[in-house]
Amino acid sequence: MVALSFLTVLPATLNRMPTPREISNSRAYYPAVGLLFGLLLIGLERGCREVFPIYLTAAVLLVALIAGTRGLHLDGLMDVCDGLFGGYTRERRLEIMRDPRVGAFGFAGGAALLLLKYGALVSLLSLSQVGSRSVDLKWPLLLFPMLSRWSMVVVLGAFPDARRQGLASPFHQGSAKWATSAAAAAAAVASVLLGGTGGAAIFVGVSALAWLVGRAMAGMLGGLTGDTYGATNEMAEAAVLLAAVAALPHGWIKPLPLLSF
Repeated sequence: MVALSFLTVLPATLNRMPTPREISNSRAYYPAVGLLFGLLLIGLERGCREVFPIYLTAAVLLVALIAGTRGLHLDGLMDVCDGLFGGYTRERRLEIMRDPRVGAFGFAGGAALLLLKYGALVSLLSLSQVGSRSVDLKWPLLLFPMLSRWSMVVVLGAFPDARRQGLASPFHQGSAKWATSAAAAAAAVASVLLGGTGGAAIFVGVSALAWLVGRAMAGMLGGLTGDTYGATNEMAEAAVLLAAVAALPHGWIKPLPLLSF
């Protein structure tokens, strides 16, 4: 429940504020929350394709991704773009990232990312309508939100907190190795089940990408913040979508035979 309330618009069901340990351990369920997002996208895509062209269907899916998280991850990406490209020292970058206003770098970064996602979603929907090369969209629609949430677990466990008090601080109070391991196992198994060898390759690739992006941001900020976790999620979503568009026409993303729904 903590992971759902932290990553989605769904309100917390607890009658109290979660403890820092509960918040930190909630990362174990991040891939599961991503799969729930994927199921929502599958339902939306199947409903919209009956009445809308693929371009409008892709827009609905993109808006659902933003609305489902209150735009929190996208806001983090824009803050990170403003801070990293607008400041020249660690202190100045962190100061810029605290500013609720969006600057030119943030606007450009957000627009570029949304354009990439929209183009990738349109391409995926187009692939499903290309005759003999048609593909089943439910597998990539399940994979990309799941793996993007896993990418946040990667950077949460790999890099320190840049601030003593902030959105990311509870994640660094105490050890959560079991939660990270559980999330890794869930993401790896789901990737293989849903995408076969292609899914496994994308899992490895997005894990490496998240670590590299996290290392670059941590080097510029002296650690990571809540904004950087959101930015990691957004970049991972785009990366997995692009990989799926490239791999699907070649049959490289296929579920294991036991999945037949």
